[in-house]
Amino acid sequence: MQTPVWALTLSFWLHMLVTVTWVGGLATLSLLVFPLARRSLDAQAYAKFVRAVNKRLDPLGWFGLAAFTVTGLIQMGANPNYDGFLTVSNLWARAILIKHLAFFGIIGVSATQTWKIAPGLERAALLRSRGKQDSSEENLLRRERLLMRWNLALGLLVLLLTAVARTA
Repeated sequence: MQTPVWALTLSFWLHMLVTVTWVGGLATLSLLVFPLARRSLDAQAYAKFVRAVNKRLDPLGWFGLAAFTVTGLIQMGANPNYDGFLTVSNLWARAILIKHLAFFGIIGVSATQTWKIAPGLERAALLRSRGKQDSSEENLLRRERLLMRWNLALGLLVLLLTAVARTA
């Protein structure tokens, strides 16, 4: 069954929209917003700011990953270079395979941020509000910045592999 043109067009549009939002957002946060906030805010205010940003962006990020998955599968199935699951018979297929591995890396990094780092920051904030010190907060913030940079690097790798696949 051939994918209708309208569905493929909508898929390409949504995929590009999410890509621009994802990579642009990560670049803005990791290269501009968080470094400026870190220099401008005291440690407690910075941690509160990071928690607020994460709380707001997490649902959008997971929606974006779901949208990538659905639209990517539609596009892959419609591509004449696609020869079947794990069939790596040409440059396009190799680029797409590596792209998917990078995408799984993005999912892993995002899961760590959402279900390990964010709860740790919340726990540290709760302890601080009760007058107790949590020495792990600074380490968690450092890991958050590192993971965000990894997510950005993987996103840029996905874009590069998309370009490779387009030229194949």
